[in-house]
Amino acid sequence: MNAAAVRVGTFEPGSAEWFAARASALGGSEVAAVLGLSPWESRFSLWHRKKGAASAADDNAVMRWGRWLEDPIARAFAAAHPEYRVRRCGTWASRARRWQVATPDRLLSSLTERALLEIKTAHNADEWGEPGTDEIPIYYRTQTLWQLDTLGLSRAHVAVLISGSDYREYAVDWNIAEVSVLREAAREFLDTLERDERPDIDEHTATYRTVRALHPRIDDVEVEIAAPLADRYRAAVAEHKAAEDAKRRAAAEVLDALGTGRRAVVDGESIAIRVPGTGDSPPSLRPSPIRSTPQKVSAAA
Repeated sequence: MNAAAVRVGTFEPGSAEWFAARASALGGSEVAAVLGLSPWESRFSLWHRKKGAASAADDNAVMRWGRWLEDPIARAFAAAHPEYRVRRCGTWASRARRWQVATPDRLLSSLTERALLEIKTAHNADEWGEPGTDEIPIYYRTQTLWQLDTLGLSRAHVAVLISGSDYREYAVDWNIAEVSVLREAAREFLDTLERDERPDIDEHTATYRTVRALHPRIDDVEVEIAAPLADRYRAAVAEHKAAEDAKRRAAAEVLDALGTGRRAVVDGESIAIRVPGTGDSPPSLRPSPIRSTPQKVSAAA
């Protein structure tokens, strides 16, 4: 590669060997969790996984299809860019910061440059900006910048297949302002592992899943908890019920306004869509994702 990185090996993503290579280091998707930007993992769940107290989330259909579609998307990029040699490159560690590792999807090389290719799939385009820009979801931006910084490269191309047929390309350039945030946050997180300082519990689904897994046994005993905690829990339960009631009423009103229509829109923006029910059940209402403005790491962290 170059003097900036050293090759660790080649491992199947998600395998035991892949996790072992990252046991005392952080990869790009993990840094997104450290910053609280990952939809799939929280700082709390990552900390316990690094400690060996929790396992990674189970493999699912979305993850499997993402892996299976990687090769055809890579071929599409290669066909569109004959100037590049496109190849796999394994796992790498920063020579200056061995706790910084990366497993890019592909390495790109030409007569004049080296770059990275990240390959993604997406259900919809709501978090993706105009093709050709760097407007990609913040958690993918974090991962991409981390990989560039690890390998000492300047540019990454991001190829994404949206909804199974909408192929797009983006480009992300290394910059010191954002990678400095990533390095600092990563080092601070690794230090908490060494000091055995557990992160606070947050609202992330991965955190709740991890807490459940930490205590699988049920003992028939009573545990006195703090009164303020009990108050917060009861208030949250009541607020959740009220929110569910309000959502149910609003959904019924939207369905009534739609009649036999399929999609509810405001100023051209999709709000919700009627989807077929299962079996003999009538159609139900599914909310449309809320469009978000692409962010820089320094602003989102």
